[in-house]
Amino acid sequence: MRGLSRTALAEVEERFNTAAAAADLGALAEELFAVADLFDREHGLRRGLSDASRPAGQKESVLRSLLQGKVGDATLEIAVAAVGARWSRAGDLPDALERVGVMSAAAEAESERRLDDVEDELFRFGRILAANPQLRRALSDPAIPAERKSGLLGTLLGGKAAPSTVRLVTQAVVHPRGRSLETALEEFGWIVARARERLVGVVRSAVPLTQQQKQRLAAWLRATYGRDVHLNVEVDPKVLGGFSVRVGDDYIDTTIAGRIEEVRRRLAG
Repeated sequence: MRGLSRTALAEVEERFNTAAAAADLGALAEELFAVADLFDREHGLRRGLSDASRPAGQKESVLRSLLQGKVGDATLEIAVAAVGARWSRAGDLPDALERVGVMSAAAEAESERRLDDVEDELFRFGRILAANPQLRRALSDPAIPAERKSGLLGTLLGGKAAPSTVRLVTQAVVHPRGRSLETALEEFGWIVARARERLVGVVRSAVPLTQQQKQRLAAWLRATYGRDVHLNVEVDPKVLGGFSVRVGDDYIDTTIAGRIEEVRRRLAG
């Protein structure tokens, strides 16, 4: 988000931090996703409630008439803050509500001491989709009803993943909002990591890393970046040996494949 929307998002996140303190975080996440979906579907409503020229009190009155008694107090308070803020573009309003919905799911996971599990499960589910084109097509097909997709996710993840993971994957699948599944899962993963102000490092290795290797790599990255780095490890035989790590825009490559490619570039140059 840019300009006014960046300031507006900060205001909505601040209201979320206050309102979520006494809320059922799982229910709050579901309701915020539902309100974001409402604004996505109802274009006229979204434009009207994000119109900076309309009085804030008028927009709040319209929103309360729509949501009062249908969502919890925390959701209503956050939504009121969102429509009272000034947005650079109308689409930023539902984006912000979805974002704080993801933050609520992350807070739920942290309260259950499962934040690490959620980060890992989101990453692994993305890898499962990449390895199973048929599953990816089924979950991405707009012709398949949302109920069937939710049922399929229940079969795949029910009892096997944290409740917050199921909420987030379901949101990504049922309400893609113009994104690919992989993009939505990656966005959610970064927001979840931000819950503890951690960076995320994507590691590619020819073989699985041992727990000791992960701990040593995590300690080195923590010393390098000054904060914790959550490791998502992807096994890729094509790297031949060694490993690579991507943290944001930084890329560290110690793989044999990377060295071979570097030699090729030098020879070609």
